[in-house]
Amino acid sequence: MQPGRWADSGVLITNPLAGAGRVDLVDAGTLARSCAELVGDLTVIGTRYRGHAEEIAVKAVADGADLVVVAGGDGTTREVASGLVRAGVERSGALLPALFCVPVGTANSFYREIWSDRPWRQTLAEALSGPARRVRHIDVAHIQESDTYALLGTGTGVVAEVLAAANRLTELAGRDRYRQAVARVVAAHRPYPARITVDGEVVHDGTVQLTNIGGGRYRAGQFKLMPRSVLDDGLLDLCAFDGTCDLIELLNLTREGQHVERPGVIYTRGRHFVVERTDGAPLSLEYDGEMATGERSRCTVGLRAGVLPFLAPPHRA
Repeated sequence: MQPGRWADSGVLITNPLAGAGRVDLVDAGTLARSCAELVGDLTVIGTRYRGHAEEIAVKAVADGADLVVVAGGDGTTREVASGLVRAGVERSGALLPALFCVPVGTANSFYREIWSDRPWRQTLAEALSGPARRVRHIDVAHIQESDTYALLGTGTGVVAEVLAAANRLTELAGRDRYRQAVARVVAAHRPYPARITVDGEVVHDGTVQLTNIGGGRYRAGQFKLMPRSVLDDGLLDLCAFDGTCDLIELLNLTREGQHVERPGVIYTRGRHFVVERTDGAPLSLEYDGEMATGERSRCTVGLRAGVLPFLAPPHRA
């Protein structure tokens, strides 16, 4: 590695469609210039189709890249992370490049998880320069039925229904889209019968309004559903609302993470989770903002501990 450079080689992955095409917010040229002094050889690639970012990430591992920077939303970041993790599993012992994400999406929950709402130019410089730079190794959720990976988590019930509603609100942008989606979903939502099992123990058997399993504290960029979660503690958190609680009140409390001790909230940690509808109906499901609702009434989530290196602030929050 050359003196003064953090990495000899890196890949910048951009999604031109992220955040409804907000190319004015971050463009590849600006990012490339920002990285130039700290990365010896930077390759810039724009995604062209769903799953392309994952393919690029897999190739970055094969090429021995030191760094992957992704400019996109939570969906693009999840694709890149999935590619890195999958390549690490398939190429046992492979040294994975560190990941940094630049927020260009609608919610940007993963970026907020790491860097709060700080401007990306500041955080990129902090991540890539100086002796205080830090690489942490994140825990990743594995959804077994579909063999997919999630950074922030997988949600059922209201969580998935809000995402579906937000995808239809194309006239709105940013977090306003999710606020409006929440208002619409809550008005029409009905609890469903479900059983939740954590590490082989049934923690709830009754009606449910939502569940969320993962490592990220935030969903939709603003709801701190899992305020006790730590990205690299070797555990995933689960938060569920049963069918008896006041959904609107609890969702308002999630903005500051004040819902955990309220009646009707199930909150726990573990390594293996099963959520299943006991009436056999399809389970509304999403992971990291990607809809995954199908015919299945069951979702099984496992833990992949410490598998993804990513750049973070020099201190832990």
